[in-house]
Amino acid sequence: MTLSVVMITYNHEHYIRQAIESILNQKTNFEFELLISNDNSPDNTDYVITEIIKSHPKSGCIKYTSNIINVGMMPNFATTLNKCKGKYVALCEGDDYWTDEYKLQKQVDFLEANKDYAICFHYVGIDKNNVVEKDTITKKTNSTTAIEDLSEGNYIHTCSVVYRNRLFEKFPDYFMIAPVGDYFLHMLNSRFGKIYCIQEIMANYRVHDTSYWSSKQQIEREKIWIDFIENIKVNFEEKIQKILANQIYIIQKRKYKGLKKIIFKTNHLFKNILSK
Repeated sequence: MTLSVVMITYNHEHYIRQAIESILNQKTNFEFELLISNDNSPDNTDYVITEIIKSHPKSGCIKYTSNIINVGMMPNFATTLNKCKGKYVALCEGDDYWTDEYKLQKQVDFLEANKDYAICFHYVGIDKNNVVEKDTITKKTNSTTAIEDLSEGNYIHTCSVVYRNRLFEKFPDYFMIAPVGDYFLHMLNSRFGKIYCIQEIMANYRVHDTSYWSSKQQIEREKIWIDFIENIKVNFEEKIQKILANQIYIIQKRKYKGLKKIIFKTNHLFKNILSK
């Protein structure tokens, strides 16, 4: 088995068919398995998946798990990752989808030819209510980067990544409760090799109100991210810890500047009121 595709899903009944079919339509000269783990979705996600398994001519590669209870995003993610038998692992959540039928072939070909790289990813489009836009939310990078670059902030979309499997023995304990799984995983993998970006759009990342990150306000995202970075730092060498810590400093500095502006505007308003 050359590659394992991991798809975790929860309440994706409107998107899961497109996600699964985009994977089954991949053209490769190697075998791959598709591991789908449905975390006890209360909607019709299970029905859609089982219907595809029964009817799609290429569904033989699907290994489907439907959790009896909701275990949570990270336990579901980690459990599914640990089941992967492939030399490589690709990720695609149940609301995203791939757009290039040779995506996996291109990424595996690169990693096979370049043993000093641990991760290969690519550009994505942003799907907002079925309108695909240019990705303006992710910073562009050089073709080759390393853990030092990734430590400054995530630039790898989940649906774009393929990485070498079993680069480390087990996940840190915090992985099971972390609010963000993909960046933590990429950071752990990037300890073992360089990162390559194929500068082509080969998938679409879907933005909608029910997604975990998109549904949160900016101030809540910042708090979650600061706590997250504080908790993952211990897994990396001192140089990387300092770069990660700088992410926190930048966020806090930005928040401080915003607070100063609010105080200034408030004081200015009171002065105008008192002067009348």
